[in-house]
Amino acid sequence: MKDIQNRADLRQLVHAFYDKIREDDMLGPIFNGHIKEDQWPSHLEKLTDFWETNLFGVPKFKGSPPQAHVEVDHNMNYGITQEHFARWIQLWFDTIKTLFEGKVADRAMNAARKMSTGLFLAIWSRRPENRQ
Repeated sequence: MKDIQNRADLRQLVHAFYDKIREDDMLGPIFNGHIKEDQWPSHLEKLTDFWETNLFGVPKFKGSPPQAHVEVDHNMNYGITQEHFARWIQLWFDTIKTLFEGKVADRAMNAARKMSTGLFLAIWSRRPENRQ
């Protein structure tokens, strides 16, 4: 297997990963309920931009992942849990390990682990019962 080397590799990873997400019993209903079918192509492109920016320093991504996740949590009556993020990480790691190996693949796993922690903390801190 090869390492993640370029945008084409990231595109392959992102598409394979979100194919799994959309079919997952836990995460599929959340993602499919918030992203309409005709929005998926542009969403996948944006996520590829996100990973290209984060792994290769290419300044393409524009957006606020914490705000987007806070809005989803609000729409779900504050029901996003650590278990959702654990499942997300598990599927991300499984997808990477199926397709790639190497330093960049390892960075993608570590970055996702840190990101998931930060996103959950952003969600948790914005819940009404936790605001000060």
